[in-house]
Amino acid sequence: MKKLFVPALIVAIATSACAIKLGDSASSAAPADQAVALPSIDAGKEPVEAVVRRVLPAVVNVTTDIFQPDQFGGAQQGQGVGTGFIVRSDGVIVTNCHVVEGGSKITVSTSEAKPREFDARVIGGDCLHDLAVLKIDATNLPTVQLGNSSSLQLGQRVVALGYALALEGGPTVTTGIVSSLDRTIQAQDPGCSTDVCGPNHVRTYSDIIQTDAAINHGNSGGPLVDMQGRVIGINSAGDDSAQNIGFAIAIDSAKDTIAQAQTDPLAATAYLGVSTQTVNTALAQQFNLGVDHGAYVLATTADGPAQAAGIQQGVVIVNVAGTDITSAEDLGKVLEGLNPGQRVSVQLVTNGGSSRTVDVTLGSRPLPTVLP
Repeated sequence: MKKLFVPALIVAIATSACAIKLGDSASSAAPADQAVALPSIDAGKEPVEAVVRRVLPAVVNVTTDIFQPDQFGGAQQGQGVGTGFIVRSDGVIVTNCHVVEGGSKITVSTSEAKPREFDARVIGGDCLHDLAVLKIDATNLPTVQLGNSSSLQLGQRVVALGYALALEGGPTVTTGIVSSLDRTIQAQDPGCSTDVCGPNHVRTYSDIIQTDAAINHGNSGGPLVDMQGRVIGINSAGDDSAQNIGFAIAIDSAKDTIAQAQTDPLAATAYLGVSTQTVNTALAQQFNLGVDHGAYVLATTADGPAQAAGIQQGVVIVNVAGTDITSAEDLGKVLEGLNPGQRVSVQLVTNGGSSRTVDVTLGSRPLPTVLP
């Protein structure tokens, strides 16, 4: 679908897109030798049922653990829920950037009756256009074919699949038509960094498909498909102030980003699983830290490397792998020079000034600091 170079209707979306917070390249992204056959469209079945039968196995639930500030000046772990779809059988998944942005841990669950869970990391994307590409360690997964949004027609029937409202019992299926093409919309997103969205935290999306298929919170990142089961859009935003208006990113505008992530994925970087704050004199006095420098641990990721090694909230990290840590920034720089799976010593100072050292096996950071 062509880029918009002429003035277009701009719709301001009150909602921050559709993740839930709880406390011209080839038409298919998968090479032929990596594609897993999906059920064919059965002409004898009701059309929507046939589409769902084909697409649903490749739809996944994406859950993101996120550190959020608490009222005491610390941090607590919240959670975001969205949707994704598998485009390559070895575990390449497409979703929205805002579903995983800022996450300390990403978990992908399949749509099977007994879902399988996988840890995921970001291998590429474009947060400015709300795209993220994930990778999980798996093989022989079902995939969905990418269609061509440039051939869409007004009134054409479409089906949306996703984990709407994080409801129990699996994904939701809704149907509708293509209501408009080539929309440009603006979505308020407080969770989007100033670097990406600017000081007003507003994302502007172009090449947007408007549909009356219901797209609710939790649908973000899920597929909008045609009646042949081909993805023609990535569900991204709904308008809470209006009925029967939802928006999806046209798949043609996302294909280059998806392809780039597969051919040149972001390298895995070391991950400790902590949220930290630089120790200064005031902080040291307030919590009787016994040290006036280092990285104060505000929170640890559930089941992350730090938590597994016994590192708890309230301790101060002063040395990692033989390198002194004087600030939270120092900790980040040291981790950038280490590798996932590497076992390192971490020196801690606890309340009152007592010191101890633990060994930590580093994990893989689920998100890069900034997506391209």
